Amino acid sequence: MSEWMIYGANGYTGELLARAAVKRGLSPILAGRNRQAVEALANELGLPARNFSLDDADATNTGLQGVNVVVHCAGPFSATSQPMIDACLHNHCHYLDITGEIDVFVAAQSRHNDAAQANIVICSGVGFDVIPTDCIAARLKEALPDADRLALGFDSRSGFSPGTAKTSVEGLKYGGRICKNDKIQTVPLAYQSRDIDFGNGTKHAVTIPWGDIATAWFSTGIDDIEVFIPMAPSAATRLRRLDRLRPLLGLRPVQALLKYLVGRRILGPGSDQRQNARSFVWGEAQNRAGKKITARIETANGYDVTVEGALFAVNFLQQNEPAPGYYTPSRLLGSDCIEKLAGSGEMHLD
Repeated sequence: MSEWMIYGANGYTGELLARAAVKRGLSPILAGRNRQAVEALANELGLPARNFSLDDADATNTGLQGVNVVVHCAGPFSATSQPMIDACLHNHCHYLDITGEIDVFVAAQSRHNDAAQANIVICSGVGFDVIPTDCIAARLKEALPDADRLALGFDSRSGFSPGTAKTSVEGLKYGGRICKNDKIQTVPLAYQSRDIDFGNGTKHAVTIPWGDIATAWFSTGIDDIEVFIPMAPSAATRLRRLDRLRPLLGLRPVQALLKYLVGRRILGPGSDQRQNARSFVWGEAQNRAGKKITARIETANGYDVTVEGALFAVNFLQQNEPAPGYYTPSRLLGSDCIEKLAGSGEMHLD
Protein backbone atom coordinates (compact mmCIF):
# COMPACT_ATOMS: atom_id res chain seq x y z
CA MET A 1 0.00 0.00 0.00
CA SER A 2 1.29 3.47 -0.92
CA GLU A 3 2.10 6.05 1.75
CA TRP A 4 -0.88 7.91 3.20
CA MET A 5 -1.10 10.62 5.82
CA ILE A 6 -3.36 11.76 8.61
CA TYR A 7 -2.91 15.51 9.01
CA GLY A 8 -4.14 16.82 12.34
CA ALA A 9 -3.39 13.43 13.89
CA ASN A 10 -3.09 14.92 17.36
CA GLY A 11 -6.67 16.22 17.29
CA TYR A 12 -9.57 14.27 18.75
CA THR A 13 -10.76 12.62 15.53
CA GLY A 14 -7.29 12.39 14.01
CA GLU A 15 -6.09 10.39 17.00
CA LEU A 16 -9.13 8.07 16.82
CA LEU A 17 -8.33 7.50 13.16
CA ALA A 18 -4.64 6.84 13.84
CA ARG A 19 -5.39 4.29 16.55
CA ALA A 20 -7.98 2.52 14.40
CA ALA A 21 -5.54 2.36 11.48
CA VAL A 22 -2.87 0.70 13.63
CA LYS A 23 -5.38 -1.89 14.86
CA ARG A 24 -5.90 -2.85 11.21
CA GLY A 25 -2.21 -3.21 10.56
CA LEU A 26 -1.93 0.08 8.64
CA SER A 27 0.96 2.52 8.98
CA PRO A 28 -0.12 6.05 8.09
CA ILE A 29 2.23 8.99 8.44
CA LEU A 30 1.04 11.17 11.30
CA ALA A 31 1.39 14.89 10.74
CA GLY A 32 0.40 18.25 12.13
CA ARG A 33 1.79 21.55 13.28
CA ASN A 34 2.17 20.54 16.95
CA ARG A 35 5.46 18.67 16.82
CA GLN A 36 5.43 17.53 20.43
CA ALA A 37 1.89 16.10 20.35
CA VAL A 38 2.25 14.46 16.93
CA GLU A 39 5.59 12.86 17.71
CA ALA A 40 4.37 11.61 21.09
CA LEU A 41 1.44 9.83 19.44
CA ALA A 42 3.60 8.53 16.60
CA ASN A 43 6.15 7.12 19.06
CA GLU A 44 3.39 5.44 21.06
CA LEU A 45 1.89 3.83 17.96
CA GLY A 46 5.17 3.09 16.19
CA LEU A 47 4.35 5.29 13.22
CA PRO A 48 6.34 7.82 11.18
CA ALA A 49 5.72 11.48 11.88
CA ARG A 50 6.12 14.77 10.02
CA ASN A 51 5.75 18.27 11.32
CA PHE A 52 4.63 21.26 9.25
CA SER A 53 2.15 24.11 9.39
CA LEU A 54 -0.30 24.78 6.60
CA ASP A 55 0.61 28.46 6.94
CA ASP A 56 3.93 27.60 5.26
CA ALA A 57 3.28 26.49 1.67
CA ASP A 58 6.85 25.36 1.04
CA ALA A 59 6.94 23.28 4.21
CA THR A 60 3.55 21.76 3.36
CA ASN A 61 4.70 20.79 -0.12
CA THR A 62 7.81 19.21 1.37
CA GLY A 63 5.71 17.44 3.99
CA LEU A 64 3.52 15.78 1.36
CA GLN A 65 6.36 14.40 -0.72
CA GLY A 66 5.88 10.70 -1.43
CA VAL A 67 2.33 10.72 -0.04
CA ASN A 68 -0.48 9.26 -2.16
CA VAL A 69 -3.53 10.12 -0.02
CA VAL A 70 -4.09 12.70 2.71
CA VAL A 71 -6.91 12.48 5.24
CA HIS A 72 -7.15 16.06 6.44
CA CYS A 73 -8.50 16.26 10.02
CA ALA A 74 -7.32 19.70 11.17
CA GLY A 75 -10.10 22.23 11.31
CA PRO A 76 -11.57 24.71 11.11
CA PHE A 77 -11.56 23.67 7.47
CA SER A 78 -12.64 27.13 6.38
CA ALA A 79 -9.03 28.12 7.20
CA THR A 80 -7.12 24.91 6.49
CA SER A 81 -8.72 23.16 3.53
CA GLN A 82 -7.52 25.52 0.78
CA PRO A 83 -3.79 25.34 1.62
CA MET A 84 -3.99 21.57 1.98
CA ILE A 85 -5.82 21.18 -1.33
CA ASP A 86 -3.25 23.46 -2.98
CA ALA A 87 -0.46 21.23 -1.67
CA CYS A 88 -2.25 18.07 -2.78
CA LEU A 89 -2.62 19.49 -6.28
CA HIS A 90 1.07 20.40 -6.33
CA ASN A 91 2.13 16.95 -5.14
CA HIS A 92 -0.47 14.94 -7.14
CA CYS A 93 -1.87 13.54 -3.89
CA HIS A 94 -5.52 12.55 -3.37
CA TYR A 95 -7.35 14.78 -0.87
CA LEU A 96 -9.90 13.58 1.70
CA ASP A 97 -11.27 15.48 4.67
CA ILE A 98 -13.88 15.11 7.41
CA THR A 99 -15.45 18.56 7.21
CA GLY A 100 -19.12 19.39 7.46
CA GLU A 101 -18.72 23.05 6.51
CA ILE A 102 -20.96 24.11 3.62
CA ASP A 103 -18.61 26.72 2.18
CA VAL A 104 -15.72 24.25 2.24
CA PHE A 105 -17.73 21.80 0.15
CA VAL A 106 -18.53 24.54 -2.34
CA ALA A 107 -14.87 25.59 -2.53
CA ALA A 108 -13.72 21.98 -2.95
CA GLN A 109 -16.19 21.41 -5.78
CA SER A 110 -14.88 24.52 -7.52
CA ARG A 111 -11.46 22.82 -7.78
CA HIS A 112 -12.81 20.00 -9.96
CA ASN A 113 -10.90 21.05 -13.08
CA ASP A 114 -7.72 21.60 -11.08
CA ALA A 115 -8.04 18.10 -9.63
CA ALA A 116 -8.63 16.61 -13.07
CA GLN A 117 -5.51 18.29 -14.43
CA ALA A 118 -3.44 17.13 -11.44
CA ASN A 119 -4.84 13.58 -11.80
CA ILE A 120 -6.12 13.48 -8.22
CA VAL A 121 -9.42 13.00 -6.41
CA ILE A 122 -10.82 15.65 -4.08
CA CYS A 123 -13.53 14.31 -1.76
CA SER A 124 -14.59 16.29 1.28
CA GLY A 125 -16.83 14.94 4.02
CA VAL A 126 -15.75 11.29 4.28
CA GLY A 127 -17.08 11.02 7.83
CA PHE A 128 -20.43 11.34 9.56
CA ASP A 129 -20.38 14.70 7.79
CA VAL A 130 -21.69 13.68 5.22
CA ILE A 131 -21.50 10.00 4.26
CA PRO A 132 -24.79 8.78 5.81
CA THR A 133 -26.97 11.65 4.62
CA ASP A 134 -25.24 11.80 1.23
CA CYS A 135 -25.90 8.10 0.68
CA ILE A 136 -29.55 8.54 1.67
CA ALA A 137 -29.85 11.50 -0.72
CA ALA A 138 -28.38 9.47 -3.58
CA ARG A 139 -30.58 6.44 -2.89
CA LEU A 140 -33.71 8.60 -2.74
CA LYS A 141 -32.78 10.20 -6.06
CA GLU A 142 -32.37 6.72 -7.56
CA ALA A 143 -35.79 5.71 -6.24
CA LEU A 144 -37.55 8.95 -7.27
CA PRO A 145 -35.63 10.41 -10.23
CA ASP A 146 -37.96 13.39 -10.68
CA ALA A 147 -37.78 14.50 -7.05
CA ASP A 148 -37.53 18.27 -6.64
CA ARG A 149 -37.60 18.49 -2.84
CA LEU A 150 -35.31 16.74 -0.39
CA ALA A 151 -35.29 16.74 3.39
CA LEU A 152 -32.50 15.03 5.31
CA GLY A 153 -31.77 14.67 9.00
CA PHE A 154 -30.25 12.69 11.81
CA ASP A 155 -30.59 12.04 15.52
CA SER A 156 -27.12 11.57 17.00
CA ARG A 157 -26.07 11.78 20.64
CA SER A 158 -22.35 11.40 19.98
CA GLY A 159 -21.40 14.65 21.70
CA PHE A 160 -18.87 17.21 20.47
CA SER A 161 -15.13 17.07 20.03
CA PRO A 162 -13.29 20.36 20.65
CA GLY A 163 -12.81 20.90 16.92
CA THR A 164 -16.46 20.24 16.06
CA ALA A 165 -17.61 22.55 18.84
CA LYS A 166 -15.33 25.37 17.65
CA THR A 167 -16.59 24.91 14.09
CA SER A 168 -20.16 25.17 15.40
CA VAL A 169 -19.27 28.41 17.14
CA GLU A 170 -17.80 29.77 13.92
CA GLY A 171 -20.98 28.78 12.06
CA LEU A 172 -23.25 30.84 14.33
CA LYS A 173 -22.34 34.03 12.48
CA TYR A 174 -23.64 32.57 9.20
CA GLY A 175 -27.10 31.70 10.52
CA GLY A 176 -29.18 28.93 8.98
CA ARG A 177 -28.72 27.69 5.42
CA ILE A 178 -31.00 25.91 2.97
CA CYS A 179 -30.83 25.14 -0.73
CA LYS A 180 -33.72 26.79 -2.58
CA ASN A 181 -34.10 26.75 -6.36
CA ASP A 182 -30.57 25.40 -6.76
CA LYS A 183 -29.10 28.24 -4.67
CA ILE A 184 -27.70 28.16 -1.14
CA GLN A 185 -29.60 30.75 0.86
CA THR A 186 -29.08 32.18 4.33
CA VAL A 187 -32.11 31.93 6.62
CA PRO A 188 -32.67 32.44 10.37
CA LEU A 189 -31.48 29.78 12.80
CA ALA A 190 -34.11 27.04 13.35
CA TYR A 191 -35.84 28.39 10.24
CA GLN A 192 -38.25 25.49 9.69
CA SER A 193 -39.66 22.91 12.08
CA ARG A 194 -41.56 19.65 11.69
CA ASP A 195 -42.13 16.34 13.46
CA ILE A 196 -39.88 13.53 12.15
CA ASP A 197 -39.40 9.87 12.97
CA PHE A 198 -35.67 9.47 12.38
CA GLY A 199 -36.02 5.76 13.17
CA ASN A 200 -36.34 5.93 16.95
CA GLY A 201 -39.70 7.63 17.45
CA THR A 202 -41.24 10.90 16.32
CA LYS A 203 -39.52 14.05 17.56
CA HIS A 204 -39.80 17.77 17.02
CA ALA A 205 -37.03 18.85 14.63
CA VAL A 206 -35.63 22.05 13.16
CA THR A 207 -33.42 22.95 10.21
CA ILE A 208 -29.65 23.31 10.62
CA PRO A 209 -26.89 24.49 8.24
CA TRP A 210 -25.46 21.00 7.53
CA GLY A 211 -23.04 20.18 4.72
CA ASP A 212 -25.68 18.39 2.63
CA ILE A 213 -27.08 21.78 1.66
CA ALA A 214 -24.18 21.71 -0.80
CA THR A 215 -23.23 18.05 -1.19
CA ALA A 216 -26.73 16.67 -1.69
CA TRP A 217 -27.20 19.13 -4.51
CA PHE A 218 -23.90 18.02 -6.07
CA SER A 219 -24.97 14.38 -5.68
CA THR A 220 -28.60 14.65 -6.83
CA GLY A 221 -29.29 18.00 -8.51
CA ILE A 222 -32.50 18.29 -6.44
CA ASP A 223 -33.64 21.92 -6.31
CA ASP A 224 -34.74 22.38 -2.70
CA ILE A 225 -32.86 20.82 0.24
CA GLU A 226 -33.20 21.15 4.00
CA VAL A 227 -31.48 19.29 6.86
CA PHE A 228 -33.09 18.67 10.27
CA ILE A 229 -32.06 17.54 13.76
CA PRO A 230 -34.27 16.90 16.80
CA MET A 231 -34.70 19.88 19.09
CA ALA A 232 -37.20 20.57 21.84
CA PRO A 233 -39.59 23.43 20.99
CA SER A 234 -38.27 25.48 23.92
CA ALA A 235 -34.68 25.10 22.72
CA ALA A 236 -35.73 26.00 19.18
CA THR A 237 -37.35 29.17 20.50
CA ARG A 238 -34.13 30.14 22.29
CA LEU A 239 -32.14 29.51 19.12
CA ARG A 240 -34.45 31.77 17.12
CA ARG A 241 -33.93 34.50 19.71
CA LEU A 242 -30.19 34.00 19.47
CA ASP A 243 -30.45 34.62 15.74
CA ARG A 244 -31.14 38.28 16.49
CA LEU A 245 -27.65 38.53 17.96
CA ARG A 246 -25.95 37.05 14.91
CA PRO A 247 -24.12 40.29 13.97
CA LEU A 248 -22.50 40.27 17.42
CA LEU A 249 -21.66 36.56 17.22
CA GLY A 250 -19.55 37.26 14.15
CA LEU A 251 -17.29 39.78 15.90
CA ARG A 252 -13.74 38.53 16.27
CA PRO A 253 -13.47 39.09 20.06
CA VAL A 254 -16.77 37.26 20.64
CA GLN A 255 -15.68 34.38 18.43
CA ALA A 256 -12.34 34.18 20.20
CA LEU A 257 -13.99 34.11 23.64
CA LEU A 258 -16.53 31.44 22.68
CA LYS A 259 -13.84 29.24 21.11
CA TYR A 260 -11.64 29.67 24.19
CA LEU A 261 -14.49 28.55 26.46
CA VAL A 262 -15.25 25.60 24.20
CA GLY A 263 -11.61 24.56 24.18
CA ARG A 264 -11.50 24.52 27.97
CA ARG A 265 -14.80 22.76 28.61
CA ILE A 266 -15.15 20.19 25.83
CA LEU A 267 -12.79 17.23 25.59
CA GLY A 268 -14.77 14.93 23.29
CA PRO A 269 -16.82 11.82 24.11
CA GLY A 270 -15.10 8.81 25.67
CA SER A 271 -15.20 5.31 24.22
CA ASP A 272 -18.13 4.22 26.42
CA GLN A 273 -20.14 7.27 25.45
CA ARG A 274 -19.45 6.64 21.77
CA GLN A 275 -20.36 2.98 22.02
CA ASN A 276 -23.73 3.79 23.59
CA ALA A 277 -24.59 6.64 21.21
CA ARG A 278 -26.15 5.15 18.10
CA SER A 279 -27.17 7.47 15.25
CA PHE A 280 -30.42 7.45 13.30
CA VAL A 281 -30.40 8.99 9.82
CA TRP A 282 -33.47 9.88 7.76
CA GLY A 283 -34.40 11.37 4.41
CA GLU A 284 -37.51 12.20 2.41
CA ALA A 285 -37.76 12.99 -1.31
CA GLN A 286 -40.84 14.44 -2.97
CA ASN A 287 -41.72 15.21 -6.60
CA ARG A 288 -44.03 17.85 -8.02
CA ALA A 289 -46.92 15.37 -8.12
CA GLY A 290 -46.66 14.98 -4.34
CA LYS A 291 -45.21 11.46 -4.31
CA LYS A 292 -42.91 10.90 -1.33
CA ILE A 293 -40.28 8.28 -0.54
CA THR A 294 -38.62 7.99 2.86
CA ALA A 295 -35.29 6.36 3.76
CA ARG A 296 -33.83 5.48 7.15
CA ILE A 297 -30.66 3.83 8.43
CA GLU A 298 -29.17 3.25 11.89
CA THR A 299 -25.43 3.70 12.20
CA ALA A 300 -22.70 3.77 14.82
CA ASN A 301 -22.04 7.03 16.63
CA GLY A 302 -20.82 9.92 14.50
CA TYR A 303 -17.14 9.68 15.41
CA ASP A 304 -16.94 5.94 14.71
CA VAL A 305 -18.69 6.51 11.38
CA THR A 306 -16.07 9.16 10.62
CA VAL A 307 -13.20 6.80 11.40
CA GLU A 308 -14.72 3.93 9.42
CA GLY A 309 -15.62 6.21 6.52
CA ALA A 310 -12.16 7.75 6.28
CA LEU A 311 -10.48 4.31 6.33
CA PHE A 312 -12.94 3.04 3.73
CA ALA A 313 -12.16 6.01 1.48
CA VAL A 314 -8.38 5.59 1.87
CA ASN A 315 -8.64 1.90 0.99
CA PHE A 316 -10.84 2.69 -2.01
CA LEU A 317 -8.34 5.17 -3.43
CA GLN A 318 -5.45 2.80 -2.78
CA GLN A 319 -7.21 -0.07 -4.56
CA ASN A 320 -8.96 1.78 -7.41
CA GLU A 321 -8.23 4.41 -10.03
CA PRO A 322 -11.34 6.60 -10.33
CA ALA A 323 -11.39 9.36 -12.89
CA PRO A 324 -9.74 12.44 -11.35
CA GLY A 325 -11.82 15.35 -10.15
CA TYR A 326 -14.13 16.39 -7.33
CA TYR A 327 -16.53 13.86 -5.79
CA THR A 328 -19.10 13.70 -3.05
CA PRO A 329 -18.81 10.56 -0.90
CA SER A 330 -21.74 8.76 -2.54
CA ARG A 331 -20.42 9.48 -6.02
CA LEU A 332 -16.92 8.28 -5.16
CA LEU A 333 -17.68 5.35 -2.86
CA GLY A 334 -21.18 4.34 -3.98
CA SER A 335 -24.61 5.13 -2.56
CA ASP A 336 -24.44 1.94 -0.47
CA CYS A 337 -21.09 2.68 1.19
CA ILE A 338 -22.70 3.67 4.51
CA GLU A 339 -24.11 0.13 4.77
CA LYS A 340 -20.58 -1.29 4.38
CA LEU A 341 -19.21 0.56 7.41
CA ALA A 342 -18.88 -1.30 10.71
CA GLY A 343 -21.81 -0.56 13.01
CA SER A 344 -24.25 0.35 10.23
CA GLY A 345 -27.49 -1.44 9.54
CA GLU A 346 -29.39 -1.75 6.28
CA MET A 347 -31.01 1.25 4.64
CA HIS A 348 -34.79 0.95 4.38
CA LEU A 349 -36.88 2.85 1.84
CA ASP A 350 -40.67 3.19 1.91
